[in-house]
Amino acid sequence: MMRILRWLALPPLGLLLAAAAVLLANEWAVAQASRRVADVPYVAASAPDFSSERHRLDIYQPRAKTAAPRPVVLFIHGGSWDSGSKDDILYKAIGRRLAKNGFVGVVISYRLAPQVLVPQQADDCARALAWTVAHVAEYGGDPGHLVLMGHSAGGGLAALLATGSDTLLARHGLPAGAAHAVLLDDPAGLDMLDYLTKMEYDGDAKYLVPFSKDPAVWRQASALYHVRAGAPPMSFYIGGETYPSIKESSEKFRRRLVQLGAAPKYVVLPGKKHVGMVTQLFWTNNELYDELKRLAR
Repeated sequence: MMRILRWLALPPLGLLLAAAAVLLANEWAVAQASRRVADVPYVAASAPDFSSERHRLDIYQPRAKTAAPRPVVLFIHGGSWDSGSKDDILYKAIGRRLAKNGFVGVVISYRLAPQVLVPQQADDCARALAWTVAHVAEYGGDPGHLVLMGHSAGGGLAALLATGSDTLLARHGLPAGAAHAVLLDDPAGLDMLDYLTKMEYDGDAKYLVPFSKDPAVWRQASALYHVRAGAPPMSFYIGGETYPSIKESSEKFRRRLVQLGAAPKYVVLPGKKHVGMVTQLFWTNNELYDELKRLAR
């Protein structure tokens, strides 16, 4: 009680500095529990489309020794298909927290619009998955217990990998069940054919840059149209106050999985907005980490 009273007595600047000190101390403690192997290329430098900046991933390993290989989480960031990087502060924090929770965390970057369209972004993610399956054992991970996870645009890309999206996995030598399970965190872009056909909201035209003006591409880049029987188990976490389009497309995806006899775990978090659905991962004991542990079994 006295500590709380002392905090309340601080002037605003002092309170902010004290809060910053607590956050930094917490981040330092979390970081000590893991090691980061940075900027690993997942595409051969000889590939004609190799991007020395974007075709890279970071690996977060728990420092604690274990005899058995650890489960793996491959995290795909969001950013409206035209922004974001594994090097963003938040995504580094997520990588450290994955390791803190006992996973080998793999956090990737991929090429962005306007340089490439969403199908090429999905192909980048498939190549990152193929690299991880082939090499994560070298870092203490178990490729047989790999969970895909993505937020926002990254959730839509993870869903494309989970459904196989025609030949997306096969052309990189991956089986349909390359991922053991999938967690979609407020995923965007599950049904862009419907979304871009309707163009209901102000600013929707900006999505014609990553998805083009071709309805065939909209369909190709929408995981809803690739859902199949035998897809890996999926969990959805949806913000109660997220965008209507995310609620609607996620619910359509859920219904399709139910029709196929593969009902997903589907959780709506009351009061959560879209951004809050990813920033909550800053907290090491967030329930999504518990769900990842369940999915990885």
